[in-house]
Amino acid sequence: MARRKDQEDRRAQLGEAAQRALVSRGLEGLRLRDVAAEAGVTPAAVLYYYDDLDALMYETFQQAIERFCSRREAAVEGVADAVERLRICIDSGVATGPDDVLPRLLFEYWPRSLRDPRAAALDSTLMERQAAVYYGVLILGQAQGAFTLPDPPRMIAASFVALEDGYQMEILAGRRTRAEVLAALHSFAAAMTGCRLS
Repeated sequence: MARRKDQEDRRAQLGEAAQRALVSRGLEGLRLRDVAAEAGVTPAAVLYYYDDLDALMYETFQQAIERFCSRREAAVEGVADAVERLRICIDSGVATGPDDVLPRLLFEYWPRSLRDPRAAALDSTLMERQAAVYYGVLILGQAQGAFTLPDPPRMIAASFVALEDGYQMEILAGRRTRAEVLAALHSFAAAMTGCRLS
């Protein structure tokens, strides 16, 4: 049992090292030895736990998606008022700035989904989970009489996620601030729900 715990700990350490290396170097220039150096081990030690760098990056992306989605889902859970829930939903999905590690990880890995079906499936999961949170908020708002939706809730939910993704890149590139993006998303929310969030 202790050996399994040690292996889980080592995999977690390698995952953290992979995240740091990915954020500092980018996926395109990343090499196995970069992750090994970040973890303070040899490349052979990394390969003891993973078949190759792609396997490690896939797991790193998968874990980042889980953390990002779980954080957003938890943020809105238990909030009874749909207007407040929508505000929190938007808030919890927008990067704090160019150095916000979790969104940066997701965007560093995203281009791989254009060529890799496994990465594309993960990216689809990310989109669907985020859209599901928005969908639930929109349905609740309709039921509470707070929202008047001009389009089907699933379409609006997907549009929220698409807008967020586009604006997220602007924040990560340093071209827009979090405050500017929140204002734009709140404006979209008002147009789509008939309800002002601020």
